[in-house]
Amino acid sequence: MKNAQPGRWQMSILIALCSVATVVFVAKQSGLWDQARGDAAWPEKIQHLKTVKAATISNNQRLESEKELVAYGKDLIANTSRYLGPKGSVMQISNGMNCQNCHLEAGTKIMGNNFLAVSSTYPKFRARSASTETIIKRISDCFERSLNGRKPDSASKEMKAMVSYMKWVGKGVVKGKTPKGTGLNKLAYLDRAADPQTGRVLYKEKCAVCHGAKGEGIMQPDFKSFIYPPLWGNSSYNDGAGLYRISSFAGYIKDNMPFGANYQNPILTDEQAWDLAAFVNSQPRPHKDQAVDWKNISQKPIDFPFGPYSDTFTENQHKFGPFKPIAATRISK
Repeated sequence: MKNAQPGRWQMSILIALCSVATVVFVAKQSGLWDQARGDAAWPEKIQHLKTVKAATISNNQRLESEKELVAYGKDLIANTSRYLGPKGSVMQISNGMNCQNCHLEAGTKIMGNNFLAVSSTYPKFRARSASTETIIKRISDCFERSLNGRKPDSASKEMKAMVSYMKWVGKGVVKGKTPKGTGLNKLAYLDRAADPQTGRVLYKEKCAVCHGAKGEGIMQPDFKSFIYPPLWGNSSYNDGAGLYRISSFAGYIKDNMPFGANYQNPILTDEQAWDLAAFVNSQPRPHKDQAVDWKNISQKPIDFPFGPYSDTFTENQHKFGPFKPIAATRISK
């Protein structure tokens, strides 16, 4: 008995007829069929529909690509050393710390040095460099100071990913605005100098269990990154980092340390935070040449620890305080 199934050419004709019928049905349902019968521009409209579809596909692919870039940026902030540390899988340009060691919870924690205002406030003028800085410049500074390394290439995938992530974190923040809970808390100045020796005792009681008796931190089992970061020594931030200024570090400590503290439920007093900051930042760490910083020395922060200054106070007082007398001379000018 002969095979009753249609031949290949018959099947091709059947498929073509079905395709035509589908197009006609969709056109009739959308109202386009009636327009097309008397419309000489119908071929152009068909082409337009194809163009719109292609653009939609392209846009969806772009959005998916941006989503992946943001996700990679977050991973780079949280696990910097895995990719860019001394044993990094992409390149070896940093000291083994992660960006989120300073910018807690990948730069999202309230009063944890977060990124909420990065996109809304950059580009902006910064007195330290006496220039208008971009987000890329800001990230580069972190790599050269807090991570005591080299900056990534501005055109690299890694730099683009970190910028994309920071912009995503700050999405919805009005340009020029700084949301509450951004950055670091600035504690009131003490009536005395911050005391490194008192801080030493506090460090042993409150901090050494995580950061080590010698500030060396605790490493992951694979020795590629830290569970708890080093607070001084060769693998820690250098003396050009923002947290080397004890007013910044004291606020950071008060709202975030020891483990479990936050800005709503601090564990330490203001005085304890100042003294701890003074102790940690009196310990040895890498030095960064800052000769080109602060071209206008009168704009140096009160607690910037390196001279020259536009006043007569010593480097030691600029580093540890008391800061109120220094602040008073600036107000009177």
